[in-house]
Amino acid sequence: MNTVLQPDISIVYRALNEDKWFESSLQALHEQNLGSMTMEVVLVDSGSTDRTLEIAAKYNCRITHIKKSDFSFGRSLNQGCDFARGNYLVFISAHCIPANQDWLLNLIRPLIEHKASYSYGRQLGHDVSQFSEKQIFAKYFPGESHIPQEGFFINNANSAIIADVWKEYRFDESVTGLEDMVLGKQLVNSGHKIAYVADAPIIHVHEESYEQTIIRYYREALTLRDILPDIHMNFADFVRYYLASVWLDFRAAGKEKTRINKWGIVRFRFAQFWGNYKGHNEVKKLSRKQKEDYYYPKPKVEKGVNYVAPPKISPRASAE
Repeated sequence: MNTVLQPDISIVYRALNEDKWFESSLQALHEQNLGSMTMEVVLVDSGSTDRTLEIAAKYNCRITHIKKSDFSFGRSLNQGCDFARGNYLVFISAHCIPANQDWLLNLIRPLIEHKASYSYGRQLGHDVSQFSEKQIFAKYFPGESHIPQEGFFINNANSAIIADVWKEYRFDESVTGLEDMVLGKQLVNSGHKIAYVADAPIIHVHEESYEQTIIRYYREALTLRDILPDIHMNFADFVRYYLASVWLDFRAAGKEKTRINKWGIVRFRFAQFWGNYKGHNEVKKLSRKQKEDYYYPKPKVEKGVNYVAPPKISPRASAE
């Protein structure tokens, strides 16, 4: 991947010890059909001690560093965008892998055609993904595009924004999660459009522990209650949503004739809704140590799990 002085596109990754999937992501990125467009890859690293930086150097990434003590999701993205030079800024998680060779151009096409200022693509699970998380992906990232969409939902695991629009608004650096939806709401309220591009899919690999799943939904709920203040979750809601989601997962698995880990479904859905319940109902200011625990939970990697190249995904693949 050649370095370009003024690239059309800047791919911005955030990473801390992401060597397990990062190279697969970069390799798929390297194989994109770019046409006449050019790109650069930017890594915002927050103290990796594994092979993440070595892999980044191998693929000619431009690297900038942020201290753990300074980290927030919004601040790290703002730093990466400040460091980037492209007219279009693309965000992808280091544990996400583009699923076809047209992912990048499809993702930014609504921006090029002035149909939207901010876009996001489809997310699919991996073989190691929890069945319940695949159901969540299918719900929020369906097989049909909406260009532009209604509302301000968006997800920075697979998204793109016009650089000049980002410069005007920037990400909120104070929130504990959902910095994408905070910006999305601000943009929509200002008259901008958001596009959902089903033809720009990535494989999203979460290998979180039970505790990490609770933390993820907890910190997102802390922000969600500010974005959507009319939404509340009491304990009765928690019980109802939890039981309903487990039942729906079991029913979906039965219809698909999919072998499932029933205990995995029970644990994942409990972690999801318990984290949401806590985040909606607890009021406290996070200490520095708590912030680091929430932003940087210790990774739990399953032994013996190897990456299997994702299948080529048709743009018209069903969300089911």
